[in-house]
Amino acid sequence: MNNFSFYNPTKILFGEGQITKISAEIPANARVMLAYGGGSIKKNGVYQQIHDAIGEQIVCEFEGIEANPEYETLCRAADAVTANDVDFILAAGGGSVIDGVKFIAAAAHYEGDRWDILTKGGKVVKSAVAFGSVLTLPATGSEMNSGSVVTRSEYKAKLPFGSPLVYPQFSVLDPTTTYTLPMRQVINGVIDPFTHVMEQYLTYPAGGALQDRLAEGILQTLIDIGPEAIAQPENYEVRANVMWCATMALNGLIGVGVPQDWSTHMIGHELTALYGLDHAQTLAVVLPANLRVRKADKMAKLVQFAERVWHIQEGTDAEKAEAGIAKTEEFFRSLGAGTRIEDYDLDASIIDVVIKQLEAHGMVKLGEHQDVTPEVSRNILNAALRSGNPA
Repeated sequence: MNNFSFYNPTKILFGEGQITKISAEIPANARVMLAYGGGSIKKNGVYQQIHDAIGEQIVCEFEGIEANPEYETLCRAADAVTANDVDFILAAGGGSVIDGVKFIAAAAHYEGDRWDILTKGGKVVKSAVAFGSVLTLPATGSEMNSGSVVTRSEYKAKLPFGSPLVYPQFSVLDPTTTYTLPMRQVINGVIDPFTHVMEQYLTYPAGGALQDRLAEGILQTLIDIGPEAIAQPENYEVRANVMWCATMALNGLIGVGVPQDWSTHMIGHELTALYGLDHAQTLAVVLPANLRVRKADKMAKLVQFAERVWHIQEGTDAEKAEAGIAKTEEFFRSLGAGTRIEDYDLDASIIDVVIKQLEAHGMVKLGEHQDVTPEVSRNILNAALRSGNPA
């Protein structure tokens, strides 16, 4: 196992009715901005619950953070933080809103070009406005980590940043807030954490026995309950487990001391920025193809994955590895997600465009070995192009 330092200061308030507890988590004299997306929190009751809990402290609201939070929108919100002398932000929504608030919190204190936060990385962030979150769409894990992804459409760019200064101070996870989610978002909320786990788990053996077992437990839980989340939208226990899986998939715990990949995400980000696919849709397209193209390098963990997660015991290592990938692709499709580029009315003409964007954004040495070059990314996209096993 590799050396590691683990730090996660976010307090989790889990369960029905926990929004009422947020007044105890926000300083009594804080001036609060409530930030949210398109207004769904006004339909599902979350907005009113927040106002009932801390309404007298809310000095301004910022509505309209997009599903892929836009740089220009977030900069306007950061300006509003300064103009209203806000010293605490409450994010209410899914991972995109929380990602957006992380950038807002950092940008409000940043004195240079705010684009630096994304192009130069979180190291330029020296301070940030304190914030908490009320999660309504489990998927990204942003409610308990220090990472964020922001889109700048004018550049066709979707870039990540991270800083220990942008952990939420607390996050409320109430499974009942997810009952009214559109089915597409429920599907995304299973595929996204599944792939988060795979990016940290499906690399090469590094002696992280506990990390492997925790990762496998999350994967198996999502496989078991993913279809139930779709079939039973108001099953509290199912939604509670999906929500906690999404948080545990990316709060840092399963990734300590082991190598990580993230090439599926970086390629996927370009598909979202260029063609508007949901983040999880891109993951469903890229992950199976990525595993097939890089099967030889990932063979040991692919066999472990096939045996432990999918209970595949027959065949050679190569056959087990391919069966595990096929099972994963079948799982995504069974949820209702497309797993090929053609499923989204796109064709081979996009590949050159995506590769140029990866190169423009410096994504030329990806993966756990930093050997996913633009040419390897091209092979992955070609493998993801159309139906049928490309192996």
